[in-house]
Amino acid sequence: MTALPSPLDALHAGTLIDALAEIAEDAAAVIRPYWRSGVVADAKADDSPVTRADREAEALILERLTALWPGVPAVAEEQSEAQGRPETAPELFWLVDPLDGTRGFVRGDEQFTVNIALIHGRRPAAGVVTAPALDLTWAGGPKGAVRRPIGGAWEPIRVRRRPAVALALMSRGVKPEDAAALADLHGCAEWRGEDSSLKFCRIAEGDCDVYPRTGPTSEWDTAAGQAVLEAAGGRVLGPDGAALAYGKPGFMNGAFVAYGA
Repeated sequence: MTALPSPLDALHAGTLIDALAEIAEDAAAVIRPYWRSGVVADAKADDSPVTRADREAEALILERLTALWPGVPAVAEEQSEAQGRPETAPELFWLVDPLDGTRGFVRGDEQFTVNIALIHGRRPAAGVVTAPALDLTWAGGPKGAVRRPIGGAWEPIRVRRRPAVALALMSRGVKPEDAAALADLHGCAEWRGEDSSLKFCRIAEGDCDVYPRTGPTSEWDTAAGQAVLEAAGGRVLGPDGAALAYGKPGFMNGAFVAYGA
């Protein structure tokens, strides 16, 4: 595989999104045979699950990124959990979650994703999210946000104007009474549960309006989805009102809220 120009050059030339989507969709093809196959999860040090699908998809993604852009480091979930999270972040790096929503994946649910983001200057410059079971990919960068069936043609997406009856998304682990209170706090009369980075993509494509998160997440859980949502006209803000940034200590996020219009 021939190395390409720097990812920033490829981003501005309009070729990066297609390259990342191809990688994410190939990782999806690695994952798909394990879905609903009785795959067994191992427990990591933080008691979160990991499967062969996670590891094999991450190996493919890292191999492909290194072949195309050998000078750009990657911070990837399984590698970081096995070897330790980096102490500092460079100016330009990849954030990779090869299988976001592993618990649901093991249960046989459809809401799991492959996530690849390019971080530049602490901001997500571009990102791709692929949902293997839904056969869909979302992407975002300077030229806007798009969606396609895996391997298909891109179509533009955009956040919707906030309706009179706004809809909030919550992680499925949130208790119903807590979810209802959070939804009300953010002016939403209705809410539903959704797993993985799909929540950012649902807001980006105009299906719903807000996703509040009160608990911690790792940066690889949010970077690609944030890139898609921001490219579609949305925002992801921390408690200080600033856009969620990357390369923080431990590569961890605190609370945040993802908004559409």
